[in-house]
Amino acid sequence: MNDHRTAPAGPAEPAPAHGSAIGSAQRAGSATPGDARGVGEGASGEVSSAEADEVRRFRERLDLPGLVDVHTHFMPERVLHKVWNYFDTNGPLIGGLEWPITYRREEAERTTLLREFGVRAFTAMLYPHKPGMATWLNAWAADFAHRTPDCLHTATLFPEPGVETYVREAVEAGARVFKAHVQVGAYDPADELLQQAWGLLADAGIPVVIHCGSGPAPGKHTGPEAIARVLARHPRLRLIVAHMGMPEYEDFLGLAERYEEVRLDTTMAFTDFTEQFMPFPPRALPRIAALGDRILLGSDFPNIPYPYVHQLHALERLDLGRQWLRAVCHDNAARLFRV
Repeated sequence: MNDHRTAPAGPAEPAPAHGSAIGSAQRAGSATPGDARGVGEGASGEVSSAEADEVRRFRERLDLPGLVDVHTHFMPERVLHKVWNYFDTNGPLIGGLEWPITYRREEAERTTLLREFGVRAFTAMLYPHKPGMATWLNAWAADFAHRTPDCLHTATLFPEPGVETYVREAVEAGARVFKAHVQVGAYDPADELLQQAWGLLADAGIPVVIHCGSGPAPGKHTGPEAIARVLARHPRLRLIVAHMGMPEYEDFLGLAERYEEVRLDTTMAFTDFTEQFMPFPPRALPRIAALGDRILLGSDFPNIPYPYVHQLHALERLDLGRQWLRAVCHDNAARLFRV
């Protein structure tokens, strides 16, 4: 999500889903896209305490010490504002769909809000869309992590000469998670230029959150085939497939079933927003139940068109059990990142 070609990591806004795989009838407390516009947007501009209370009640139902969200976006403010402008103007990488930004706030307000939600660890997902950007983005992210101790030190990469060098430097500087965006970067993740970097990250055991599915709009190299080639060469690489791999959900579940270090994040999946046009297939629910130790909470905060709590309610209404939900919302990521 950077500069004029950046795009969101998820789908866009229709009405609540009807007849979808994931509980077409909304349960009490779940939000519709229309609700999102009002969250935190009162006359004072203050964040809605009601939503924070609702998130707290969700945590209390599960007896959770907090949430761990592996897919949140923080980046230099001028870059983030360009991202928001891309959303506002219905850029082609979001399929030309309307996408209101629910949490259009200054950086300090956004970190405060996550803490009010009880998010005890989060990330700064940022990524380049062209060569020459990754190094300075990594420098910004390192500084952000230094002044934001509950943010997992995040870094990024791009297929370009020198990528192994700056990836190694980021690892040595303490990076705990990387972000790759195949759709926005328009690159083949199996590009030869990336092979040494992937190998380095596999050896270091550092997870990579990767947007490689073809939602909300396909890219030249999106889909499971290129990721399968990467994993064939680096089977120990800890890939976290963003958005459950939407819309190729079942293909990416297959990769997770084949490779024990592959995980998936829930970002925007199962929500009313996404179920309208990229519904999760009901026949695959037993597979995500079986992979309960490798599904991680992700949200896409702040760039979501509905309240944060709706992602939590969407997971809850899958009705996969209290233990599954606890693991997804906290325990799996807490164990992976040792937080």
